[in-house]
Amino acid sequence: QVTLVESGGGLAQVGESLRLSCAASERTEGNYCVAWFRQAPGSAREFVAGISRGESKTRYLDALKGRFTISRDNTKNTVDLEMNNMKPEDTATYYCAASTYIYYASALDRAYEYWGQGVQVTVAS
Repeated sequence: QVTLVESGGGLAQVGESLRLSCAASERTEGNYCVAWFRQAPGSAREFVAGISRGESKTRYLDALKGRFTISRDNTKNTVDLEMNNMKPEDTATYYCAASTYIYYASALDRAYEYWGQGVQVTVAS
């Protein structure tokens, strides 16, 4: 059973960048498909990006392609989310999730059985 801890959230201005990190208690490559979701107040949880269990094949919400990048660092057991050119609509709580059920990232949150506690990201205009 993996434990996930997110970090790196905070306040950003429009156009700035933030990097979120999801620290896993064990190696994720080969063991877990990992994804980032976000949830804004009053909205449903939304898939942001994911990375496959192996091959490091990535998947993104279409609207975020080109601005967000997900990557894995096996030396640190982290999966990071680089967010560039941030917009007020990126304001949300961001969650890291991991799954042993799937190989390639799914946009369905029910595909993931492990979740972090979430980290707040606020983008000020």
